[in-house]
Amino acid sequence: MGAGVFTTNIVKAAPVKWDMNLLKEDNEIQAVILNSGVANACTGELGDINNEKMAKAIADALSLPISSVLTASTGVIGKQLPIKIIEGGSKKLVDELSDTKESGLLAAEAIMTTDTISKECAVTFLLGDKKVTVGGMSKGSGMIHPNMATMLGVVTTDILISKEMLQEVVSSDVHDTFNMISVDRDTSTNDSLMVMANGLAANDMITEKNEAYYLFYEAFHYVTETLAKMMAGDGEGASKLLEVSVINATTKDQAITLSKSIITSNLVKTAVFGNDANCGRILCAMGYAGVEFDPDKVDIFIESSFGKLQLVENGMATDYSEELATKILSDKEVTAIADMKLGMASAKAWGCDLTYDYIKINADYRS
Repeated sequence: MGAGVFTTNIVKAAPVKWDMNLLKEDNEIQAVILNSGVANACTGELGDINNEKMAKAIADALSLPISSVLTASTGVIGKQLPIKIIEGGSKKLVDELSDTKESGLLAAEAIMTTDTISKECAVTFLLGDKKVTVGGMSKGSGMIHPNMATMLGVVTTDILISKEMLQEVVSSDVHDTFNMISVDRDTSTNDSLMVMANGLAANDMITEKNEAYYLFYEAFHYVTETLAKMMAGDGEGASKLLEVSVINATTKDQAITLSKSIITSNLVKTAVFGNDANCGRILCAMGYAGVEFDPDKVDIFIESSFGKLQLVENGMATDYSEELATKILSDKEVTAIADMKLGMASAKAWGCDLTYDYIKINADYRS
C-alpha cells in the first residue's frame, strides 16, 4: 500500500512525475529507490527514461513489477543520472537489504547532500493486542520552504489500513509538519514524502476515521514532526533551530500565515543568529503577512532552556533585560511566541537562523 505528497513547484523532477502517476493509478507499492548527488530535474525525455531505468533495475533485482517501485532523487539540477552506475549498484543494494538499525542508518546517511546529520525517527504503539511500528527517514538542509520542503522522506509502517485512509493521514499531516518548515524560501523541484504500509501488524483494517485511525495519526505525526524539526534545525549553515508559535489567533489559517511570515523573514533570521532580541522585526513580519489582526493586542515572548522573556505587551516593547534576552537567544533551540489574544487557534512553524555559512555553501554548491 502506498501514499505520498509531492512538491508544489510547477517544475517537477522526473522521479516526482513518475511517483505521482504510479500512486494515481492505484498501484501496489513495495519498494523505493533513492539517489543523492543528481536531482534528475530539468533533464527532459532522457531524464524520464533514466528514471524508469532506475526503477526497473530495482524491480528486476527484487523480482517485482516496475509499477510497484517509487523513485526519488536529490542533488544538482540539470545533470543526467549516471544510470550505468545505478544499474550496476542495484543488485548490490538488494544483497545488502537488512532490517537492522545499522542498515537504516546507512540508508539515511546515503541520501544526505548538504545535510550535516542523518535524520531518522521510529515509534511503536498498540492497537488492541497488536503492536504497530511507524518509522521514517528524511533528508533536507537547503532549498526548503513551506508547502513541502526540499526533502526526500520515506515512512514505512506495518499497520493494516486502506489506501484511502493512508493517503488521508499523509495529506492531512503535512499541513502541520513538512509544510511548516522553512530555511531559505526556495521550494524544490524534488520534494517527495513517500509512505508504505504492508499490513503485517494484522490489526483490524482501518477503513474509516475511528479510534484506531487517530492513534495511527498521532504516531505518524510524531515521526513526521520530529523529522521536520531535524531538517529545519539542520538548515544550511544554521547554528540553531527556531520555532515560531502563534497562539490565540482567530483562525488556524491566520495562525499558519503569521507563523510562516515570521519564520521566513530574513531580518528575523539574522537577528536570531546575532542573538539580538529585535522584536520590531517580528511585528513587522506579522504586519506584511496579509492577514488582519490588532497589533495593539499582540504579546511576544522568546523562550529557550535559559528561560522565558516577554519582549512585547499589547503591541509595545517591554523594559526587558537585554542580557537575559541575549542568553535566551544563544541557545541551540529557540522559540518565539506571538499571542494574538483574538481567539483559540494556534500554529507552529520551524526554521533556523541565517548565517554567513549559508552564503558560502550555496555559492560553492556545484564546486
